[in-house]
Amino acid sequence: MAVVGVGILAIGVVRQSFPQTSGQLEIEGLTSSVSVHRDAQGVPTIYADNASDLFRAQGFVSAQDRFFEMDLRRHVTAGRLSELVGSAGLDKDKVIRTMGWRRIAEQELPKLAPETRQYLQAYADGVNAYIKKAETPEKMSLEYTVLARRNPGYRVEPWTPVDSLSWLKAMAWDLRGDYNDELARARLSRTTRSLKQINLLYPPYPVDRNQPILSEQDWQPASASDQAASPAPAALTAMRSEDGNAAIDSALASVNAVPSSLGRGDGIGSNSWVVSGSRTTTGKPLLANDPHLALSIPGIWGQVNLQCRTLSAACPFQVSGFTFSGLPGVVIGHNDKIAWGMTNLGPDVTDFYLEQVSGDGYLRDGLTKPLETRQEVIKVAGGADVPLTVRSTVHGPIMSDIVPAIDAAGDRSVVRGAPQSNRYAVSLAWTALTPGTTADAIFALNRATNWSDFRKAAALFSVPSQNLVYADTAGHIGYQAPGKIPVRRSATPAAPPGFWPSPGWDSQWDWKGYVPFDDLPNTFDPAEGFIVTANQAVTASPTPFLTSEWDYGFRAQRIRTLLAATPKVSPETMSQIQGDTRNTYAPGLVERLLAVQVDDFTAQAQRLLRDWDGNQPNDKTRDAASAAYYNAVWKHLLEYTFDELPPDIAPDGGSRWMVVMEQLLKDPKNDWWDDKTTPGVTEGSGEILKRALVEARLDLARELGKVPATWRWGRLHSLDLTHQVMGADGVPELVQNLFNRNDIELGGGNSIVNANAWNASKPGYDVTSGPSMRMVVDLGNLDASRWVNSTGQSGHAYDDHYSDQIDAWAANETFGWPFSATAVREATDDELTLVPPSPTSNP
Repeated sequence: MAVVGVGILAIGVVRQSFPQTSGQLEIEGLTSSVSVHRDAQGVPTIYADNASDLFRAQGFVSAQDRFFEMDLRRHVTAGRLSELVGSAGLDKDKVIRTMGWRRIAEQELPKLAPETRQYLQAYADGVNAYIKKAETPEKMSLEYTVLARRNPGYRVEPWTPVDSLSWLKAMAWDLRGDYNDELARARLSRTTRSLKQINLLYPPYPVDRNQPILSEQDWQPASASDQAASPAPAALTAMRSEDGNAAIDSALASVNAVPSSLGRGDGIGSNSWVVSGSRTTTGKPLLANDPHLALSIPGIWGQVNLQCRTLSAACPFQVSGFTFSGLPGVVIGHNDKIAWGMTNLGPDVTDFYLEQVSGDGYLRDGLTKPLETRQEVIKVAGGADVPLTVRSTVHGPIMSDIVPAIDAAGDRSVVRGAPQSNRYAVSLAWTALTPGTTADAIFALNRATNWSDFRKAAALFSVPSQNLVYADTAGHIGYQAPGKIPVRRSATPAAPPGFWPSPGWDSQWDWKGYVPFDDLPNTFDPAEGFIVTANQAVTASPTPFLTSEWDYGFRAQRIRTLLAATPKVSPETMSQIQGDTRNTYAPGLVERLLAVQVDDFTAQAQRLLRDWDGNQPNDKTRDAASAAYYNAVWKHLLEYTFDELPPDIAPDGGSRWMVVMEQLLKDPKNDWWDDKTTPGVTEGSGEILKRALVEARLDLARELGKVPATWRWGRLHSLDLTHQVMGADGVPELVQNLFNRNDIELGGGNSIVNANAWNASKPGYDVTSGPSMRMVVDLGNLDASRWVNSTGQSGHAYDDHYSDQIDAWAANETFGWPFSATAVREATDDELTLVPPSPTSNP
């Protein structure tokens, strides 16, 4: 492989797949001429006379920029990654085939609106026109040249509408409610910890300090509140079955094997807020959005401006923003009338069911029902085919069949109402495993012109459920929660939905349908004049019909504080807020840390915390030194307090753990403080706080030097942008260096508006997720809007636009976002004309 890498550099193959961005190209299927204007960042604006030509051109241009990424995504979502990368993709393929993402997308396609199917097909035709012109994989992207040694003779298949729809399943999987906690609680229940101690790790949302998205004045629940009147849940009982333990462990191993396309973890979320014109310097609304997702190269988003030359019922699109490679239209952005942003609502849309299985059947209300089965065959590049048997119950596919349990430690798990059994399996119910209409929603959003249109589009949004914020050029702002939210008759504040795995043998724990769209929270032109969504609780209602597990609201409250302190918010203020690095949780903990008596060596670092307000920048200021020490202390504090938790569910340091620690500090003798590795000694909070201060000082002395004043948060807290295939472990370093971009120092951190998250349970402080893009839309002057991507527009390594936005993104700087014809013309660096084939062209 290293020899291949040298050869690539030597013969200049790197550039052979770069797109043609000027001149003229003939494209099959076009009915008229299409113009593609690219600006200084390579972002395309596409002008067409009809919708089919518009999306056909989008498909062609998307493939020009990012075809390998598109091909990789469709292999992942179809459970066919092994065909591309070999046996390294096998476990991932098994899990995705078991869930059947592509099978659901195939069922979804015929249920979509006719115009949606037309747009999807036009996009696919454009991609296929690119594939035909490129002729060979090596001319499409450098990755194929590198992979050719392992997978010779690889042929690119034609693109289909189902390839585009399947990506929506990956998006829904990564942004669903957090299944990890449901399985984690079942695992923790095996330990000697009581349920009371386990519940301390899942505190209620702190509504008294961090305001929900909507106030009681903005929204009152309708029939949703009736769900609390359903029958009380069965008592939680201990199940000491070895089979039950193994089933839960295997299910967790299986779902963790799914490749994360957008990212998982506490840091995965988003900020989006909108401000009414009465509170802005422009007199019109301003809207900001920065989704926090896993960061890789190329970045998750592409940028595009789609323009019908003349708006009409047949061609209703003048829309610009961010989209996913392989998916037509715009996912987040604005058109000529409205703008919208998204943050993850995070409702609990998955439930795990413990099933009593015997042979080919499973228990259901006292009767044995036959398991549904189907056979799959996974092809593996460089290896033999692998057969797979998928089993399902009425609830969904059995996930505990797929990947063997890695760690079956312990002998007890908790299930609601579980009787004794000799054999168990774990099945998954998930809203995305039924056909939905999210693709319809995307195009409906793209052509919406007012609040009514916007809500109709939101009603089509099946999965993933997102907080949708809205603004329009007429001066209005709004919020809508969409999506399929299961109704659970067993849900009450005492036992929230999905809190524990459910007994599959008792139908009272089945879903009873979905919350009606009109019962989902929304508001229009609230009196406060702004709406902030940052994954916090939607309402203060104790009825858990959405979920009981939100982000705990520190980011949201900081944004609210900054907006409320600004009489008139400018577009520049919106951008500045996106880059805010204040850790609002830190000062409370620092007060406790400063009260601890330590030795002189440790006190040199402890003094950094005096007069520190929680700012976590990446620079050479005292704040950056203070931030480095504080985060090292925080990491060790979590480690020593929760040393008994298994590594895979140890504290990641995010907002939930901040509230947990805050509560434990009020109870200095709580059993969680005790270090079980010191027999005969019972530690309290004082001992653990001191230990964290001392060990953090020693660690940073080794890592950053002995003088605390020289420490810098950014040196610890850096980002490596890694290619999903070429940048992975096992790939020769020379090849990795072609594709990866490393050592990007960043400020911010967990539960900070500039949310460059890191995982406290892992070695180091490396950034694991962050703002995948940033945008600020000015509804008073759309051409004055600003945006930036996390990497660049291109997916071709060493193309000028592969990584040209990284520096601006890291510095919280943005680029101009031309929208009108005049602004686009002024910003154009390259113009490509796409035309129908001439009669004399070769077939």
